[in-house]
Amino acid sequence: MILFEKILYVKISLLAALLLGILSVESYSQEKEEVRISPKAAVEQTVGFTVIRIEYSRPGVKGRKIWGGLVPYDVVWRAGANEATKITFATDVKINGKKLKAGSYGFFAIPTAKNWTLIFNKVADQWGAFEYNDVEDALRIEVTPEKDDMFWQEWLAYTYTRTSDNTAVIRLEWEKLKVPFNVEVEI
Repeated sequence: MILFEKILYVKISLLAALLLGILSVESYSQEKEEVRISPKAAVEQTVGFTVIRIEYSRPGVKGRKIWGGLVPYDVVWRAGANEATKITFATDVKINGKKLKAGSYGFFAIPTAKNWTLIFNKVADQWGAFEYNDVEDALRIEVTPEKDDMFWQEWLAYTYTRTSDNTAVIRLEWEKLKVPFNVEVEI
């Protein structure tokens, strides 16, 4: 009789564990995915034969002070929200006249009140700038942001402007600021 009770106990325990597992999976699968506060976005442009793709998250101004506030000066910023912004070049390019190999890069910025440092980091997939390491920088350039009191961009965006057969200007646009850099490809 003791053997029978042990087998019954084991069977009941296994059945209870199985039911608990099924209920856990069922309740997990019914949970709704939350809407991201800073939605994901991607923009792509072909310049010559080179595809340039930028993947980023779009924070909103939402009445906040952005420059020197939400985005502090003199600190590495992920140039977006959530995951670090990622930029991919299908071929070798020149950024503001400096060579950069084909590939994917984490795109970061160090904003100041007057000039910005834009960074192309070899570690393309990062969360924020928490593990950013300047030893992995492939290229840094200095740029001057354009402030325009007549311009307003509520949600951060990347745009391609002034494209030609072998050049484009890429701009980070947010709030009243446009931060441009030039890309040149060989054709």
